Amino acid sequence: MITRFRSAVLLGLIALLFGACSKRETRVEAGNRTQSIHLGNLGEPNDLDPHIPDSQNTGNIIQAFFEGLTQYHPQTSEPVPAVATRWEISADNLTWTFHLRPEAKWSNGDPVTAADFVFAYQRMLSPKLGAEYAYMLYVLKNGEAFNTGKLTDPSLIGVRAADAHTLVLTLDHPVPYLPTMLCHTSWYPLHRATIEKFGRWDQRGTAWTRPGNLVGNGCFNLADWKPNRYVRGVKSPTYWDHAAVKLTEVFFYPIESEDAEERTFRSGQLHVTNTIPISKIAVYDKEHPELFHPELFLGSYIYRFNVNKPPLNDARVRRALAMAINRDQIVRDVSRGHQVAASNFTPPNLAGFTATARVPQDLAAAQKLLAEAGFPGGAGFPKMEILINTNEGHRLIAEAIQQMWKKGLGIEVGIYNQESKVWATSMRALNYDIARFAWIGDYLDASTFLDLMASDSGNNQTGWKNAEYDRMLALARTTADIAKRFEYFQRCEAILAEECPIAPIYFYSRNNLRLTNVKGWYGNLLDAHPLKGVNLEPAAK
Repeated sequence: MITRFRSAVLLGLIALLFGACSKRETRVEAGNRTQSIHLGNLGEPNDLDPHIPDSQNTGNIIQAFFEGLTQYHPQTSEPVPAVATRWEISADNLTWTFHLRPEAKWSNGDPVTAADFVFAYQRMLSPKLGAEYAYMLYVLKNGEAFNTGKLTDPSLIGVRAADAHTLVLTLDHPVPYLPTMLCHTSWYPLHRATIEKFGRWDQRGTAWTRPGNLVGNGCFNLADWKPNRYVRGVKSPTYWDHAAVKLTEVFFYPIESEDAEERTFRSGQLHVTNTIPISKIAVYDKEHPELFHPELFLGSYIYRFNVNKPPLNDARVRRALAMAINRDQIVRDVSRGHQVAASNFTPPNLAGFTATARVPQDLAAAQKLLAEAGFPGGAGFPKMEILINTNEGHRLIAEAIQQMWKKGLGIEVGIYNQESKVWATSMRALNYDIARFAWIGDYLDASTFLDLMASDSGNNQTGWKNAEYDRMLALARTTADIAKRFEYFQRCEAILAEECPIAPIYFYSRNNLRLTNVKGWYGNLLDAHPLKGVNLEPAAK
C-alpha cells in the first residue's frame, strides 16, 4: 500500500512538472476554441451611449450592442436591412416609411418598436443633451429648429410611429443617401425606460450604460467594462438574427500605444489590431504579408487651428502654416503606410465628387503670407503648441511638422500629448492652439466630410464660422440636382482652402494586423466591421 501511495505521489509530481513546463494557452488560442474574438481598439470609450461617442473607436463598441434601421454591408459599406426589413419613399422623396421586424427585441426581452426610434431621435436632437452628431438628424423636418431651440415641441420633429412596427420619417429636403446615414450610431433606437431609470432622458453620463444596466438591441450584450483594460460583450440570445451570429464573445482592448498593441498581437493576445507601428510596416509587408492589411479607407488626417487664439484668427497665418507643410515628405518618410498626400479635405472620387480647390505646398508663398500678417521670418510669432493624442505615429508627424515650421517659417511650436479621452475633451472645449485630428466618413457622400465644418456642427471644434460656407451647404441639401450639389461642394472646398481652419495632411489607408483565421472581416471604405458575420476558423495543426 505504501509503495502504491509513493508511486501515485511520484506520478502526480511528474504530471505537475510537465504541466508547469507545457506552453500556456494564449488568448487567441482559447478564443479560437470558444469563438471569442480579441480586438485592439486604441482608446478607452468615453461612454457607450450611441448619442455621444467621441471617436470611431467608441463607435466600434457601440455597434456591437445596438442596431439601427440599416447596417453597413461588411464588404461594400452600402446599407442593408437591419431592424427595418424594407422601406418606401414618397413621390416627392420627403417621406420615408420603414417597416420594422416584429421579431426584433431588446436584450431584456421587450419588443423593439417604432416608438423607440421616435424617442431616440427626439433625445438626439434635445439641446440639453448637446450631442455632437445632432446635425446628422437635421435632415428631419424641424430637426435643426428643435436642436437650436427655435422650437420646443419635440412632436414637431419629422418622426412618428404609425403603429408599433411602422416608422415614418418626414425630411426637410430630399436625401437620397438616407439609408446609409441610418447605419450610424446617432440613428439607433434606445430603450426609454432604462435611460429614465438612471436619470433624465436628455442627461449625459448617467449609469444606464454600465454593465448590468445597459439594455441594447445588438447581437451582443454588455457583460463587463473594466476601465482601461477591456470591454466584453457576450452573444445576445434575444437578437432577432441570433442564429447568424457565430462569435460567442467579443473583447475590445483600449491599447493606445501602437508598439504595445503590436507586441500584444505578436504574443497571441489579439486577433485584430487597430493599427500598426510605422517602424513595423515594412517588416510585416515583406515577411508576413498574410497578416498585414493596408486597405483604402475613407478618412482624412488633418491639423485643426483654434481660430479664437491669436494669431490663428488671421487666415493668412493659418494658410501659411498649412502651405509650409510638406505632405509628400510626410507620407513618404514619416507615416509610410500607403497614405496619399492631401491638399483638400474630402477624399477624391467620393460618390463621384472630387474637389478641385487645393492648399498648395508652397514655402515661398507661405513665408510671404506670414510676413504680410506681421511675422517676417517668424519674428514676433508667439510660442504655440500642437496637441496630439498619445500615439507614436502622431508624435512622429508632429515632430516633422514642428521642424518644417521652424526651418521654413522661423517659428517655434511645442508638442504635448494627452490620453484620448482628455484630448477629445480639450478639443470640445477649444482648449488647444493647434491639434491633430482625423475625420472618418460616416456614409458614402461628400457631405459626411463637409458638414463637419458647418458653424452649427458639434464636431467643428475650431471656432471657425463662415456664412457663405453654411449657405453652400444649405443649398446642397435642398437640391436633387447632382451637378448643382457638386458645384456647391466645390465652393465649400474652395472656402476651406482660402480660410484654412484646418490643414490637410493625408488621406488614410487603414493599416492593421489580422490573423488569417478571422473570417467575415473585410477591408472597406468606411472601416466598418459588423461582427454579426465574423467567425474564427480553428487554427491549422
